Amino acid sequence: MSLWSRLKSGLSRSSEALGSSLSGLMGGKKLSAETLGELEDALIMADLGVGTAASITENLRARRDLAELDDVGLRSALADEMAALLQPAQRAFTLSPHKPQVILLAGVNGAGKTTTIGKLAKKFQAEGKSVILAACDTFRAAASEQLQVWGARANVPVIAGAAGADAAGLAFQALEKAQAEAIDILMIDTAGRLHSNDNLMAELTKIIRVVKKLDADAPHESLLILDATTGQNAIAQAEAFLGAAEVTGLIMTKLDGTARGGGLVPIAQKLALPIYFIGVGEQADDLQIFNATGFARALVGLENEENEAE
Repeated sequence: MSLWSRLKSGLSRSSEALGSSLSGLMGGKKLSAETLGELEDALIMADLGVGTAASITENLRARRDLAELDDVGLRSALADEMAALLQPAQRAFTLSPHKPQVILLAGVNGAGKTTTIGKLAKKFQAEGKSVILAACDTFRAAASEQLQVWGARANVPVIAGAAGADAAGLAFQALEKAQAEAIDILMIDTAGRLHSNDNLMAELTKIIRVVKKLDADAPHESLLILDATTGQNAIAQAEAFLGAAEVTGLIMTKLDGTARGGGLVPIAQKLALPIYFIGVGEQADDLQIFNATGFARALVGLENEENEAE
């Protein structure tokens, strides 16, 4: 299956929900100024948020060809509006020549953090990079074992400790090993913590403080994993993590499990952070580089603009 096919399939729940609303709104007719209010409601229901929905409908209202837009034309116009809003969040994830590149991953329990680390490990390994994983989620039962399974799949070593071990000390040990062996990438899995739990958030800042003792610039990337099924609640989670985890970018997971994929648009606007990857399925290849135009077109049920296989 091509990358585009995976993306479209992963967003099928969201696109079907939004498409159903649009088809009902149009009823086989052209768009009119009178139906724009209903369109705004449909966009809000698709989890784009009140502000974003209002902005899009106002832009459509200003179009000279408004009365000429049929169902396909409306979808194309919506895709263009969403892509324009998402474009600032589209940024390539690049690794610096610095070794080891320390990548911290944070997020609440259940967001798909450990699974995402495994997928990234496989991606980096396939690109010829040497990788070490640090199982610093020492609070959740079986978290270390889960990461070791993913490490075995990607053929990368995992530094782990006993349940309840000091997470910061484990991160320090992993970075020492990565430096000694000239490893390209060290990824640190942190405990899934509620953004409202001050003690656990403090533990996250401790991990960062400790790794800086070995490398003042570490972590070089701090990625926050957000679960798309939580919709705009993800914004509240992210805002709490921004300071504690020194977040540099986002990965949105579980887009294949929700009809609320439109929530990515206000998240991108509100947080003003790059969205490096999106998860549109369970397989390792279903972690895709975020593309604003491709995402927007798949969300409204259109084909790939370039009609390419990938």
